[in-house]
Amino acid sequence: MSTTPGTAVTDRDLEVLAEQLGRVPRGVVGIAARCVCGRPLVVRTAPRLDDGSPFPTTYYLTCPPAVAAVSTLEASGLMKELTARLADDDELAAAYQRAHEAYLADREELGHVEEIAGISAGGMPTRVKCLHVVVGHALAAGPGVNPIGDEVLGLIRDEWRPDRCTC
Repeated sequence: MSTTPGTAVTDRDLEVLAEQLGRVPRGVVGIAARCVCGRPLVVRTAPRLDDGSPFPTTYYLTCPPAVAAVSTLEASGLMKELTARLADDDELAAAYQRAHEAYLADREELGHVEEIAGISAGGMPTRVKCLHVVVGHALAAGPGVNPIGDEVLGLIRDEWRPDRCTC
């Protein structure tokens, strides 16, 4: 199953991304999710950067308020708890495996990079290493594709949510 291919990147998007990231964005091939105001939330990134480096993170969360909300959860150690749940919950583990496969399929659409073949991002499919990645994937793919990303979006709903502009 393929997730959202994203929208074309404009010069204005690149300006906003540089502002959001505090640096020149690299490898951007699309905007995978946008704020209700139109600014980028998640970028879709090439699997190989211009300098030749393999880059497994296809979906990169860029919206500063979303990044901050997710960072707070990361600082709480939530990844360890979620990883333990994957080991104990076969249904969650199977859904996370499917998210991993969807992520790989989306990246493969952009090109094959042997060095990262079979490796998605964020620790998928056996652990939760980066909440920013799984939230970026959930926002790009929509509800029901990445169960951990969906859950984290629910946990940060009081601080940030995609249907309300906080840009």
